[in-house]
Amino acid sequence: MGVVNVTPDSFSDGGRYLDAAAAIAHGRALADAGAAIVDVGGESTRPGADPVHADEELRRVAPVVRALSADGRVIVSIDTTKARVAAAAVEAGARIVNDVSGGLADPDMVRVVADAGAAYVAMHMRGTPRTMREHARYDDVVREVGDELRARVDAAAAAGVAPDAILADPGIGFAKTPAQSVALLRALPALAARAGVPLLVGTSRKSFLVPILGADAESQSARDDATLATTVWCFQQGAAVVRVHDVEGSCRAVTLIDAIERCTPVGMAA
Repeated sequence: MGVVNVTPDSFSDGGRYLDAAAAIAHGRALADAGAAIVDVGGESTRPGADPVHADEELRRVAPVVRALSADGRVIVSIDTTKARVAAAAVEAGARIVNDVSGGLADPDMVRVVADAGAAYVAMHMRGTPRTMREHARYDDVVREVGDELRARVDAAAAAGVAPDAILADPGIGFAKTPAQSVALLRALPALAARAGVPLLVGTSRKSFLVPILGADAESQSARDDATLATTVWCFQQGAAVVRVHDVEGSCRAVTLIDAIERCTPVGMAA
């Protein structure tokens, strides 16, 4: 899953793709680089981010979703917590709704997704982007995040979202300390078992990488290198989807891993 931030303030590339034409071109480039899904978002979810009104969010994302969906080269996902935005994006061609609140921000979200027949990603977060750092308190982060994700998955299924169209996202960095984020990555198979559905994992360029690697991880290129290591780890631990900014590098790594895993004593599989 490649990332298209149609925002002025996202932590990684805020402002670069705020113009619809630039965002569309970026989404097409991600598809050309090998993305299976392009995730379009019009509201930053970085720590401390201010909320965006639905009208403005729709103004940003609707033309991008419409153009990328019309291309037919890639599945389009809409990254939003608002049912109204999700409904309009699905009408414009999006096939997945990626909700960082797991349906808690808008009680109409799971009904809208179910009515549209869309797929749904329920992410784990406590609080809001502005307050989530205050909620990073767990006795057992894997058990609690897994159980809270399962509750969101069950709520989506009860609303009519097809169970085989639901993914769970542990929300790396969202209401988690760096140590808690690493603990979740270490326990992805157990987390998936608790959530009861396949996992989507997003680690790309996130700040939890910096305490591990030090000041050298402050630059974007260093964070992309670090992200690549987590991408490899996530797929080897059974993640179904990994959300990244650097699609080309991730696809190269995944292709190589696949070749190694499929290799037999008589050579590589075709």
